[in-house]
Amino acid sequence: MANYKDILKSKSVGVAGCGGLGSNCAVALARVGIGKLVIADFDIIVESNLNRQYFFVDQLGQKKAYALRENINRINPSVKVEAHDIKLKSNDIINLYKDCDIIVEAFDLAEMKMMIIETVLSKMPDKIIISGIGLAGWGDFNSLKIRQIGNLYICGDESKEVSEEIPPLAPRVGIVANMQANVILEILLNS
Repeated sequence: MANYKDILKSKSVGVAGCGGLGSNCAVALARVGIGKLVIADFDIIVESNLNRQYFFVDQLGQKKAYALRENINRINPSVKVEAHDIKLKSNDIINLYKDCDIIVEAFDLAEMKMMIIETVLSKMPDKIIISGIGLAGWGDFNSLKIRQIGNLYICGDESKEVSEEIPPLAPRVGIVANMQANVILEILLNS
């Protein structure tokens, strides 16, 4: 078998959303030497993001996609990062991620999660999509799991929704983001 680094440097992963899941998953993939990341987000970094997203205080007010590209370049400059400041719609997903080996769903809103999952499964049936669902709160590690439904992999507990009482916090968000990255490695290195 080829060295895992040689395999990974020839692979491309699309990350839809650069918040808690997307930023942490992208950084994990950069650290192991993925060849290319295509990242997209329309939002800016605000102070409340810093409790779970891979950004820094001096990046407040910056666009997430561009700041994440900068952070990844500092971690591993050999990773090619294509950053897009865009609120993704169905056609954008098809155009931006058509050449990616795997797509990561990392949105906050349920309707956006549904939109990308439906788009990928119906219009890009040969693509694999890795989603994060159910990551709010703290503790309860045993509830986090990975479930496969065809080309869709779901990481999380699939039940704990973000609310005022159960916010998204770094430990569980980071665990689910790293679960997503680990599933990606498993697929890319075993194919």
